[in-house]
Amino acid sequence: MQDNIIHRLSEQVINQIAAGEVIQRPSSVVKELMENAIDAGADKIDVIIKDAGRTLIQVVDNGKGMSKDDALIAFERHATSKITTAEDLFKLRTMGFRGEALSSIAAIAHIELKTRRPDDEVGWKLTLSDWGNKQYEPVSCASGCNFCIRDLFYNVPARRKFLKSEETEMRNILQTFTQIALVYEQISFSITHNDKTIYQLSKSNRKQRIASLMGEKIGKQLLSVNESTEVAQISGFIGLPESAQRKSGHQFFFVNGRYIQHPYFQKAICSAYEKIIPAETRPAYFVYFEVAPEKLDVNIHPTKTEVKFADEVVIYQLLASVARKTLGSANIGSPLDFDQDDAPQIPVFSQDDRPTEPTISIDTHYDPFRSSSNSGNGYVSKPPTENWQSLYKGILDSEDVNDPEIFSQQQTQNLRNCFQFARTYMVEIQDDRLIFIHQHRAHTRILYEMFLRNMQNTPANSQQCLFPEEIALDANDNLLFEELRTDLEAVGYRFESVGECIWAINGIPAVLPLGDAVSGLKNTLETAAEATGQAKESLQSSIALSLARRGAIRAGETLSAQHMQSYIDELYRCDECQFTPDGLKISFTLPIDSINAKLG
Repeated sequence: MQDNIIHRLSEQVINQIAAGEVIQRPSSVVKELMENAIDAGADKIDVIIKDAGRTLIQVVDNGKGMSKDDALIAFERHATSKITTAEDLFKLRTMGFRGEALSSIAAIAHIELKTRRPDDEVGWKLTLSDWGNKQYEPVSCASGCNFCIRDLFYNVPARRKFLKSEETEMRNILQTFTQIALVYEQISFSITHNDKTIYQLSKSNRKQRIASLMGEKIGKQLLSVNESTEVAQISGFIGLPESAQRKSGHQFFFVNGRYIQHPYFQKAICSAYEKIIPAETRPAYFVYFEVAPEKLDVNIHPTKTEVKFADEVVIYQLLASVARKTLGSANIGSPLDFDQDDAPQIPVFSQDDRPTEPTISIDTHYDPFRSSSNSGNGYVSKPPTENWQSLYKGILDSEDVNDPEIFSQQQTQNLRNCFQFARTYMVEIQDDRLIFIHQHRAHTRILYEMFLRNMQNTPANSQQCLFPEEIALDANDNLLFEELRTDLEAVGYRFESVGECIWAINGIPAVLPLGDAVSGLKNTLETAAEATGQAKESLQSSIALSLARRGAIRAGETLSAQHMQSYIDELYRCDECQFTPDGLKISFTLPIDSINAKLG
């Protein structure tokens, strides 16, 4: 008789499978532990990270803590204090509710928990070294919870192997931290990576919290939105048109205190900016919804970032209307709000501050034509400079300047092979055809391959900035910058740290205009951010393409014959001379037969 082939999975394997859904990377652990701390009523949460979460993730809160029995059962699968019946899923006011997070973490990491309730004299230390092996002992500790998660994915090497670089994983952690900190401005947060504090956020109002996380510049470019209806209450901020960027990063939706992703609602916001910002950019927005829990389903995805609204269409129309109204009010000019955080300080006028009337003295005897012997203010003429002809010696005697035929030959010696058409195409003349080469696309291909060579083996020279410009980055962009810094310096940038996440740009690639230092770097970082998580070659390609587009000659620029000949020669030396890096055709050929056919 054949043996049975169906069997029950062990509890450890079940939890490892569940961990694959709930704990995808270190940022997932940070999210779950921070949300648990918020549900526990904490008003101070500290996050400590080592090696982007591979070595240590520690979350310390001052919430209500747990008893010994609660601490032991908390790591059981589907153990939760949030719900008791299925109907409770439609009345949720907490961040977590399934009871899967701690059991999933325990299945793939070593855990140490210290916890104490405020009224208890002693706390408890719980250690889980391997699944099912629990040790606990009394300990003196602060009230709240102190979770230490070590050696993430130590027993699932395949998952650990597929983690991204330290910079990428840390950016994911900061993104998660930001999504939570933006909602709970009444809680103080901090996050430290490898003993370096990245954010230290005190309790504040919502706009100040946004400025602390995203930078003072974005904080000054926000317009307040506030609308209350029976369906939903909408509050928060949308950005001025100048805050729009190519990359995502300043777009946030929150519902009932929970960060969500909602492309449909994003279209509602973007519809208000049509014909105001470039099509490839996205406006900044920080929008907070309050919706009755029974009209919201957050139980459709383990990460709980995807939700379903019962009145989705109505909220879409309401959101689009609110955004248009807010932008319309800003366009017609809004009155000064003297209660806002950055309102100008107008000093009280005092009689002592009244300016004194200036005195004027006039010399009634002054005569500009009187000689210096008669007056100290007289005008004295100077003799003409002698031997001025020597300054032009060799130039006036040159036969080339005075010989029109020789001069013409020198200026047109390269015109026999190419000419410019419509200030857009370089036209190369061959025996039986004309080759039309798009000048901007050709130069983009040339610069693209040059920048790739710079990053791979031949660093470029730099043009120094006479007046270095400074660029201030938020913590997330700063991590991306540090990851790309070697490649950026290889193509010609020169940087100097002048503060926390503030860099002075002392030099830029020679092909970029000198006034393009900050905007060029920002554009490059935005382009690279879209390629994060990909191979290093893809990141280098995105940097090279961004810089090449910015440095290439434009359609409409007049080119000399020498420049055209040089660009054509360089194009033919490229590895690929038919298409731009993004797939646009560079040239086309017009044979003599086609020209003859047109004439009949």
